[in-house]
Amino acid sequence: MWETRGTTTEPQDRHYPHGMFELLVNLMGNRYRLLQPRGTGTFVTTWLVGQQLGPIVTAPPDRHHVLGIRLRPAGAYALLAAPLGVVTGLVVELEDLVGPTAREFVERCRDAPSVAARFGLAAAWLAARLTAARTIDPAIAWAAAEIEAREGRVVIAELRKETGLSKTRLATAFREQVGVTPKVYARLVRFRLALALLESGIGPLADVALAAGYYDQPHFNAEFRGFTGRSPRELLVARYPSGVPIVRTDE
Repeated sequence: MWETRGTTTEPQDRHYPHGMFELLVNLMGNRYRLLQPRGTGTFVTTWLVGQQLGPIVTAPPDRHHVLGIRLRPAGAYALLAAPLGVVTGLVVELEDLVGPTAREFVERCRDAPSVAARFGLAAAWLAARLTAARTIDPAIAWAAAEIEAREGRVVIAELRKETGLSKTRLATAFREQVGVTPKVYARLVRFRLALALLESGIGPLADVALAAGYYDQPHFNAEFRGFTGRSPRELLVARYPSGVPIVRTDE
């Protein structure tokens, strides 16, 4: 959970896939325009970011005050009354998914007297919904946790063997309860690691690719272009024009 407020310095914000869901609460009530991907074009209250396979680009207002809650697939599955696959590649108003309770939640967050109070309120709201909600299938939860633990370097056939699920059943259940197939989820987890390593400045791009489990540089470059629209080198230049990478933890 995080909160940010202040003056916007760039005309556009770009955020990249990370294998998780994001719940964003606009505490000022001004308008955010979504430029990419498809979905609702303007957001004012609160919205949910589904699993993404490409960059999200927004045109933020001049000033911002946003509460963010990052959810693992199991949490998102419990929160929503719909298969997670229906929001893959989308950014949607939370009220469209959970009803009027979303607007009430936003109003209470805006009225909270402090950041700590707001975090406590948000945690309590989520806990109440998750306690009374559906839970992810234990076999799918195990497979997703295994992908996370191995940083995306898994053999999907081994997951099928351990869970006892057929190829079709595992893929279908993952789309419903995680938002993407196990193979795509593994790619997202591996990319998240690669992006963190890239931004940490650990060394040459070849070292980053190897540490993140990519079998060669072309594969590494292709994944970055697919998920960000840029090569690793182009991404670094765009983010750090001075050539000095700084670790970022908010994406």
